[in-house]
Formats: sequence, structure tokens, C-alpha cells
Amino acid sequence: MVWINPQLPGQPDGFSKQLDAPGTLGVSLSEPLNRPREAGKGGTNEASYNQNSQARRVLRARFFRLPVYSGDGAASQFLLRENSPLFSGVVVPNAGGIMKLKSKILSADEIRRALSRIAHEIVEKNKGTEGLALVGIHTRGITLSERLAALIHQFEGAEVSKGILDITLYRDDLSEIGLQPKVRETRIPFDLNGKSLVVVDDVLYTGRTARAALDALIDLGRPARIYLAVLVDRGHRELPIRADFVGKNLPTSKSEMVKVKMAEVDGEDGVELWEVSG
Repeated sequence: MVWINPQLPGQPDGFSKQLDAPGTLGVSLSEPLNRPREAGKGGTNEASYNQNSQARRVLRARFFRLPVYSGDGAASQFLLRENSPLFSGVVVPNAGGIMKLKSKILSADEIRRALSRIAHEIVEKNKGTEGLALVGIHTRGITLSERLAALIHQFEGAEVSKGILDITLYRDDLSEIGLQPKVRETRIPFDLNGKSLVVVDDVLYTGRTARAALDALIDLGRPARIYLAVLVDRGHRELPIRADFVGKNLPTSKSEMVKVKMAEVDGEDGVELWEVSG
């Protein structure tokens, strides 16, 4: 079991610790690393961060305190850079456009029926529930994965392993979204090795979120296979990514935005199409 939960350390800046406990993630943190203070300043560290995936994994570990729990309950921590701005909230610049509701795509009942169909398709594709696990991507992907797990339990009478995944540190535009990305919890309370994983998200668009999720999961283990389930596929792919299970295929333009609402997060269920202009 691997459980990563970023949080502020409350320890001296530059503190580093080597983690080599058996059964946990292991990266040597013996040398402090100074990343350029301002984006775009360049330098060896910044270039490595953007261009080399292995260096990026080390950088991620070096800039965060990550309690890592092994299957036997033993715990260790990565602990670095208390004053790193990466733990603060991120402010996304507003494009200045005017958003107008264009149409309601799915009602609560239609979402329920779509999820019921996806749950059946997942069980059929996996030839049962053995070795099956669902991993939801923050935020609404988590809600969708929990609903799918409940439906599979209702149909098959079997409990399915569930996990939650934050892909922030695996985004390919991490250096472009500012120095303060919001890092949320990743919790995988089961062994990924040999599992049939279903990654669940609300909307499939360019494919970059799905790509980041794959990178994050491969860092945590070696699943037998990974499927992708989404409530809405809106097209405009920029990477060779395809969903295995889709609730609704929705042709859109790039000036439109798909908004998914989940009762657990937004107070109601629904999928809406918004036009962004100006």
C-alpha cells in the first residue's frame, strides 16, 4: 500500500532526509536543491525540471513532505523546503471572456443511467471483479469512481478497491501555471501491481490529464492493465489517448466549456455546455 499526502512540514528550510524503508517509495534526498526563484529565469535546475522526466520525479520528491506508508504500517517521510510556495493555492488568470449557458447536456437521471451502463461495461470488460480497482482523479473523478464502485457492488455483490489521485505534479505545463500549484491528496490503499485499474475522470478533452495520471500510477506500481472511464468525451485530443468507457460523446468547439456537476461536490447532478466569448 502506498499513501502520499502532501502537507506543510513545519521544519527548517533545506532539511533533507534519506528514505530507503523497504516497501516504500525511495528517492535519495541527501542534497538540498535550489530551484530558481522566478519562472523563466532558466538555469540548470529549471531546464532539468522541464526536460528530464527522471529529474522531475526527484525534484517533486525534494520539494514536498510526503508521508509514505508501506503495507506493514511502517511510515517514513520525505521532508524538504518548508517555505516552498508550491503548497499555497494557485490563482488561475481569468481569460476575460463572458460565459453563457448554451445547453444542459445530461440530467441527474441521465447521469445515473450512464454510470450504470459504464459499471456493467467495466465488469464485462474485466470478465468479473477479480483484481479490479478504481482510481478517481481529483475532484469529480473521485465522486464518479465512488459511484461506480457502489454500482458494481450492487450488481455483483463484490467490494472493489478504490483510490484517489492528484496529477498536479505530473502535468506537462507545471512550469507554466505559476509557482503555486495546489497539491492535493493521493491515496492508493492497495497494491497496484497486477491490478486491472480503471482511471475515472469527469471530462476527457486534450488527453493531457489522462497522460499525467498514467505517469503518476506507473510511479507507484505496475498494474496489469489500465482503463480510462469518463462521463463526457468532448473531443479535441492533443495526445493519442482514448477512453475505454464513455458516458456521453459530446462534439464541442474550443470556445465552449463542459461543466460537470456532482451532488457531493456541487449540490446537484448535471452536465452543462457553456459558451465562452469575448
